[in-house]
Amino acid sequence: MHATTTPVALQRRVPAEEAARADFYALLARLFHAPADGPLLASLASAPELGGDGALDRAWRELCLASRAMDADAARDEYEALFVGVGKAAVSIYAGYYAGAPAGDHPRVRLQRDMAALGLAAREDNAEPEDHFAALFDVMRVAVGGGAGRGPASLEEQRRFFEGHVAPAAGPFFAALQSAQDANYYRKVARLGAAFLELEQQGFELD
Repeated sequence: MHATTTPVALQRRVPAEEAARADFYALLARLFHAPADGPLLASLASAPELGGDGALDRAWRELCLASRAMDADAARDEYEALFVGVGKAAVSIYAGYYAGAPAGDHPRVRLQRDMAALGLAAREDNAEPEDHFAALFDVMRVAVGGGAGRGPASLEEQRRFFEGHVAPAAGPFFAALQSAQDANYYRKVARLGAAFLELEQQGFELD
């Protein structure tokens, strides 16, 4: 699932730090949208280190090393075992599962409203609901880095969407994924996602 945006005339240039944030969201969106394919695995396998020794740096290093040993067929099999399965998936890839909201106040209802406030909407040809984690990370990608004819959202708008829709569900999701029996490569993905979103939360709290 990919977000679409309402076009506007001008876009602001994105500072390097914001572009890096948007890139992390884009990577997470891609990894949860579909299994990692050969080109993505090769790109990650050859990616440089981040240059630090924090949790995000270590998680990035682990994912890049795992990408060297992973192949596209194994990635597809793992993705399907975790998120598709027969009947109930081993790990739900939908934020609503972790939000604990009653049916009458399902997160998708609020998501549609808050996406519209950012000038975003789900693609008409997309069958996945808005609370798919790939969609949430894609919304944050556009909010942080701009795209599809619009500039970045304000920091307050980013924070509001992050705290309203991403942070409450992503933590339990990544925890479930790290402990899933069938997780191997995606355990590394979950560690990267958890470390990145922890930094995001800290950044929003400081600002």
